[in-house]
Amino acid sequence: MGYLLTPDSQELVSMVKDFAEREIKEQCKAYDVSGEFPADIMEKTLAMQLHLIEVPEEHGGMGLGLVTVAAIYEELAKADAGIPSTLATSAMALKPVMAAGTTRQVKQVAETLTAGGYGAFALTEPAAGSDAANTRTTAVREGNEYVINGDKCFISNGGIADIYIVFAMTDKQAGTKGISAFLVESDRQGVSVGKEEDKMGLRLSNTTSVFFDDVRIPAENLIGQEGKGFGLAMKTLDIERILTAAITIGIAQRAMEEATAYAKERTTFGKPIIYNQAIQFMLADMDIKIETARQMMIHALDMAQNGMRTTREAAIAKCYSSDMAMQVVIDALQVLGGYGYSREYPVEKLMRDAKVFQILEGTNQIQRMVIAGNLMR
Repeated sequence: MGYLLTPDSQELVSMVKDFAEREIKEQCKAYDVSGEFPADIMEKTLAMQLHLIEVPEEHGGMGLGLVTVAAIYEELAKADAGIPSTLATSAMALKPVMAAGTTRQVKQVAETLTAGGYGAFALTEPAAGSDAANTRTTAVREGNEYVINGDKCFISNGGIADIYIVFAMTDKQAGTKGISAFLVESDRQGVSVGKEEDKMGLRLSNTTSVFFDDVRIPAENLIGQEGKGFGLAMKTLDIERILTAAITIGIAQRAMEEATAYAKERTTFGKPIIYNQAIQFMLADMDIKIETARQMMIHALDMAQNGMRTTREAAIAKCYSSDMAMQVVIDALQVLGGYGYSREYPVEKLMRDAKVFQILEGTNQIQRMVIAGNLMR
């Protein structure tokens, strides 16, 4: 992907690669076992100013192009996917505000992020994951305030966020057209956080439930107009799904590199196993799939940067890349044999991390429905 980057961007991505090798790759192992949030790793990540890469320059960030952002997330994901997931989720809080928010809202969220705070995107609920129309969280207008009540679950950055973008029903009879978006500060009375999820993988990403119990916010914290929240969520997810592809590509790339290195060292019947055609073909197929996914992602990012609608392309990139990553890590584990199944080697962790990307930000079954719907139209 380097050929698409400017010399300055290439230098930045190279610095990120060195940082990930030096400060994340080995350090993440202890946190994968404990499931604790890697505060010390994230402090170093913030010191590298990687929390600024998606914030526009006029709001104190780096304002990098999406291809550069994707390249950075890919490099970080090679070390641990939880780190870029945390950064991308935080930046996700700014996108709907940039799209439809007021100048004050944009300033508030941007200043929170640039100061090293975290954002979260509170959409999913126990009864409303793929079925957004079943959202139970409500926001009722009372004078110059909204009162929010409801529960959100599986919220990335839920336990560390300073600001939540909360999606709630303002008109229960209107389905998705009754969903509105709100900016809710984490220190508002009535906001509370549930226990951190004990996840199979992606354990360096903080994931919790978030509860809203008679949370009062000023009416000016409504983002855009009432009833426009679902559209804002989908527009935001179009970009996030493409960037999610970058993270899954990083996971797959690391798995292929681990399998290749092992195949060069592991000797059977007097020669390294990489000289066996069966192994060569497995590695070649990994490379084909990874590069195909990368080019799909680049195409979708190019469209997004040119202001084009990317709903179809984002769904394809996210679906293909996450399915690809899962298959690549399974094949990499097979190349390592018994060692691949052992926690002494990193491939089993890569497999656990890869799995969730077939589920989050819209399951791959939902992505196929989006793609099929486009064909039907």
